[in-house]
Amino acid sequence: MDDNVNIPRHIAIIMDGNGRWAQSRGEKRLYGHMHGVESVRAAIRSSLRLGVRYLTLYVFSTENWGRPAEEVDGLMELLCKSIVNEAEELACQGVAVQVIGERKAMSQQVQEHLALIEQETASGDKLTLILALNYGSRQEITDAVRRLAGEVAAGRLHPEEITPEQISEALYTADYPDPDLIIRTSGECRLSNFLLWQAAYSELYFTEILWPDFDDAAFERAVAEYGRRDRRYGLVTQE
Repeated sequence: MDDNVNIPRHIAIIMDGNGRWAQSRGEKRLYGHMHGVESVRAAIRSSLRLGVRYLTLYVFSTENWGRPAEEVDGLMELLCKSIVNEAEELACQGVAVQVIGERKAMSQQVQEHLALIEQETASGDKLTLILALNYGSRQEITDAVRRLAGEVAAGRLHPEEITPEQISEALYTADYPDPDLIIRTSGECRLSNFLLWQAAYSELYFTEILWPDFDDAAFERAVAEYGRRDRRYGLVTQE
């Protein structure tokens, strides 16, 4: 990749297409999720190599509970196994894993595994890997509004004092910068309730590649495309 390419500070990925990838091979959907783990490794590897500081992965949405129980149970088991298998390597790589979303709906075992990987990688200072689990942006915004409404009700905040910055600080992602680039694989061109507030000025990149086939080269192509774009934030480029 050209050394002059502008590297996004924060990349977020909607990892789509695992099920279709598996079905095209005559396998169950979980087979695709299992192979998608290697693409997660590739995204982490590429982020570290290119100097990306934050990588957010849309792992499991609030809507995904509506999938067949066999698939949901398999996903949760795969998540726990991946945490056990990857935690040591991530820590060695300088990757700090953090989780956003509602954990209470998950089993005690999953919650314990999430706490474990956050603890074991807490000292990572090269890349923050944010896992969006049982995450939905509308619920996130609703929770933020409730939090601010509570401050108003308690007399600690006046409605006219609420700013976009305060809303951002009330979101699950308060500790992270907004994503510069959002990637979605599999050819679908929508955000699917992912980082709706945070994506206000994100560059969007859609690719036909199914997630299990999204390798280092595909990641670099997305970053290179980002580098060619002119981010104006509603302003006019100076001639």
